[in-house]
Amino acid sequence: MDDPRTAIAERVRDGMTIAVGGFGLCGVPRDLIEAVRDSGVRDLTIVSNNMGVDGKGLGVLLENNQVRKVVASYVGENKLFAQQYLDGALEVEFCPQGTLAERLRAGGSGIAGFYTRTGVGTEVAEGKPHEVFDGETFVLERGIVADLALVHAHTADAEGNLRYRATARNFNPLVAMSGRVCIAEAEQVIDGFLDPDQVITPGIFVDVIVRASERPKDIEQRIVRQRPSESVNEKVGA
Repeated sequence: MDDPRTAIAERVRDGMTIAVGGFGLCGVPRDLIEAVRDSGVRDLTIVSNNMGVDGKGLGVLLENNQVRKVVASYVGENKLFAQQYLDGALEVEFCPQGTLAERLRAGGSGIAGFYTRTGVGTEVAEGKPHEVFDGETFVLERGIVADLALVHAHTADAEGNLRYRATARNFNPLVAMSGRVCIAEAEQVIDGFLDPDQVITPGIFVDVIVRASERPKDIEQRIVRQRPSESVNEKVGA
């Protein structure tokens, strides 16, 4: 089991494509992302649902000007991401969320491409081959094979089998499949083996396991309900 910075430093290089698990700030491999930042590599292509928020998650790579291109489905929560895109400093390939998931799965399954109706007639489909099946037009989307995949799991065993917790599962299993090399950080690394029924990502997809550091869970958007007024409480009690 390697230290995150050592694991990353031995495997990253300028100009590579890195697929990263997570959704917003949920299930994000923060230790591995920060290790990429500290490595100083440049001109990266990042494939991820989105780029975190300003100063957190993948946002730290944008702040350090290490990213040349992003393949993502969403920009909205990161102001720097949006500004770099609008300024022309960052190339962005928008991809519908379901299509992005399937492109990662296809790449990990050895499928070069697939046809989908999603995006037909929009800018997403411009310049891509189209075919008609059963009277409907479909657009060709290519599978994604990343040079490196970074994922966050709740539990790992010594063979690299991974289990994710609740919604932190999100894109992580698909990202793990898509990488030529996969590094996983896990909150717990157990002796022995996970119960086969609990394995979500088989260890065949995982090359390196690192233990995730303990840190507070970030909340991307905190939304709370206002307390009922005292008069309302009295009325309900009556």
